[in-house]
Amino acid sequence: MTVTITHEGAIAVVTIDNPPVNALSQALRQGLVEAVSAIDADTSVSAAVLICAGRTFIAGADVSEFGKPPVPPHLPDVVAGIEGASKPWVAAIHGSALGGGLEVALGCAYRVAVASASLGLPEVKLGLVPGAGGTVRLPRLIGAAAAVDLVTSGSPVDAAKAAAMGLIDAVVEGDLLPAAIAFAREAADKLGPQPISERAVVPVEDDFWERAEKVVAAKARREIAPLRALACVRRATEADFSTAMAFERETFLELRGSAQAAALRHVFFAERAAPRPPELAGVAPRAVRSAAVVGGGTMGAGIAAALRDAGLPVVLVERDEAAVERGLANISQIFDASVKRGRISPDVAAERLAGVVGTDDYGLLADTDLVIEAVFEDLAVKRAVFAKLSEVCRADAVLATNTSYLDPDEIGEGLARPERFLGLHFFSPAHVMKLLEIVPAQATAPDVLAAGFALARLLGKIPVRAGICDGFIGNRILKVARAQAERLLLSGATPAAVDAAMRAFGLPMGPFEAQDLGGLDIAAFQRKAARERGETPFAPVADRLCAIGRFGQKANAGWYDYRPGERTPQPSDVVAAIIAEEAAGRPQKTWDDAAIADAIVLPMVNEAALILDEGVAVRAADIDLVKIHGYGFPRWRGGPMHYAQARGLAEVVAILDRLSASGLAEPPCAALRRAAEDNGFTPPGGP
Repeated sequence: MTVTITHEGAIAVVTIDNPPVNALSQALRQGLVEAVSAIDADTSVSAAVLICAGRTFIAGADVSEFGKPPVPPHLPDVVAGIEGASKPWVAAIHGSALGGGLEVALGCAYRVAVASASLGLPEVKLGLVPGAGGTVRLPRLIGAAAAVDLVTSGSPVDAAKAAAMGLIDAVVEGDLLPAAIAFAREAADKLGPQPISERAVVPVEDDFWERAEKVVAAKARREIAPLRALACVRRATEADFSTAMAFERETFLELRGSAQAAALRHVFFAERAAPRPPELAGVAPRAVRSAAVVGGGTMGAGIAAALRDAGLPVVLVERDEAAVERGLANISQIFDASVKRGRISPDVAAERLAGVVGTDDYGLLADTDLVIEAVFEDLAVKRAVFAKLSEVCRADAVLATNTSYLDPDEIGEGLARPERFLGLHFFSPAHVMKLLEIVPAQATAPDVLAAGFALARLLGKIPVRAGICDGFIGNRILKVARAQAERLLLSGATPAAVDAAMRAFGLPMGPFEAQDLGGLDIAAFQRKAARERGETPFAPVADRLCAIGRFGQKANAGWYDYRPGERTPQPSDVVAAIIAEEAAGRPQKTWDDAAIADAIVLPMVNEAALILDEGVAVRAADIDLVKIHGYGFPRWRGGPMHYAQARGLAEVVAILDRLSASGLAEPPCAALRRAAEDNGFTPPGGP
């Protein structure tokens, strides 16, 4: 049974058991309605405790029902039924009470929770608003300001904060069920609280809503749901309960069918599936209980910090004592920054740093489970590292290279027991960025590949399997985006116009701003390596900027000029003159934001179709995850593949044909044309 009722004297214990997260399926909703009726009719019962089996309280809606017409009983009616029960209900919360789970708890007369519980309304992260009274009851319980923060951010709060804001009535120490039963016995003997739906909202300052709208809009970055959620909370403070409920439900139903909700739902399911790809089902990963990082620069220090954040002991290896000290200092700076931001305490920072052993002796790695090489992006240097690791590491130790562009098969050439070797492409800063491209070499064993995915889960990262090619998935597409941005400059656009258009599309910064931040010399080094391989990368303006030392913010000059000590980009006469020289004789046109975005994004889709067709990516959704989590593609657009499909692949092909005819893009590849005919992307050998 999904919902069962047992009795502890006069207290009815209503237990929900709907593994794995007690999601609010139709059967569960029906069971709760029936439980309310049964307990109301039972004269031996004075109060009820609502508790969940397994690892969590109700963690939200049933994802299998997403995108389908709702089936009664509808959740607002279930919550109203619990709130209107003749006997008080006590929600006993452990794990997460999220979305509809929190709304059910708000229907109860009381809420108690263990200290480790979290509570929240994350619907805006799926392009929705709460649909069962969350925006209407919450301000009546905790006030408008706290409700706005909780509803528009979608972020949960822990039990201590929930208690401080009045969201729960008690934090339980010890066993939850006995404490909740004792709480219910006391509640049954006294006059219960006024139902939340009957309470008034404390008035706010006159300019509160205008200020709140500015704050929410700035954070939303063109996402619709946060501002619509704010409107729902405002309506809850200005209208009666039934009117506000109707407004919330209407908004919920409208957003549920929106393009943004569909995109965010797509990303949700992709992220949910990413850590455990079906092709590795049944493969037990090699155990990783200890780790080492070779190289203590920016990337190596970030990887070491990420490993320590996950609780793994770490050995940091550098070439000499001075480099070891620099590497440890880099790691210390990362933890110090986390302390300054309030993310961890000084004691936690000290404990994490103490878990890093710095050395120039590779012999200390003899019993390490995982070694990640993070030295300079040079094939000979990396090969030398793995020659040493072959000598000292256990035969079953997992050896990984962190490389952005180099071929892992070439890096691992000659390695003893090559089946234990793979690529792990972290993104900088490695302790912050969520993406991890996992790149198996030709000889990588399945349990070693599985270990890469298990490591990603441990680090809280989004793993994506990538095949070997120049740039793997993400950087290969990035090269196309950068080339397209330069093509735009040669045909009439300016760096500022291109950057503004891509920000309007939803990226956090434009391509030229991003290059100035990261450094133009990095891409120049990669282009040099490509030319040595016989390729002809397109970067006529960028190459000239690098030739005169305009490497970006660190040089106070890149695509823009920068005043010393400032990061605000200023248009550059030098850059404008170089662009004009390179554009001489080329047709010029006037570009608007939409046309600029098409000229950059749609060629990215074309390259992504090739990547999928070649098997470099296993799934179209994997490409979406790479671009969202590694490169800032707007989450609410669902990633480039979802965006293209939602827009219409036939339209994408037609626009690319027009751009190609004008020399402004490569023509649509055969794989993209097939996808347009089939109305969907299918990898080779797929259904």
